[in-house]
Amino acid sequence: MSAELDELYQSIILDHNRRPRNFRTMDDASVHADGVNPLCGDQLTVWLRLDGEQIADVSFQGSGCAISKASASLMTAAIKGKSKAEVEQLFQKFHGVVTGKHPEDAASLGSLKALGGVSRFPLRVKCASLAWHAMHAALEQDGVPPDAVSTE
Repeated sequence: MSAELDELYQSIILDHNRRPRNFRTMDDASVHADGVNPLCGDQLTVWLRLDGEQIADVSFQGSGCAISKASASLMTAAIKGKSKAEVEQLFQKFHGVVTGKHPEDAASLGSLKALGGVSRFPLRVKCASLAWHAMHAALEQDGVPPDAVSTE
């Protein structure tokens, strides 16, 4: 990766860490789930308001490192308005890129590809994927009583 591209991606991550999008609680959420990374102390909650099969709104709140917070912010921007099936497909692609299993999918991720560099740092993969796993857990509980689901 070129130095210019690395700098751009670092800039995207820093921007989303400093000014996270959709960083708020959601009282009218359909589902929510908590994510905790006990290794580094990252913890967050992801809320989703569903309209049938569509993600009508999404938010998160919590604390963590820059990668964790930026990833949650980028995720909320990327999934809002998408169908559950589209979100599941995006989750799989994102996970494949950050784990280094499918780097070829990075080009299709838009701004999310800024987090692809974490694949070179295995301990940071959990930071980048924490919000995604919480979102995935929340979607899996759709139709189940709204108790928080932990992704520990």
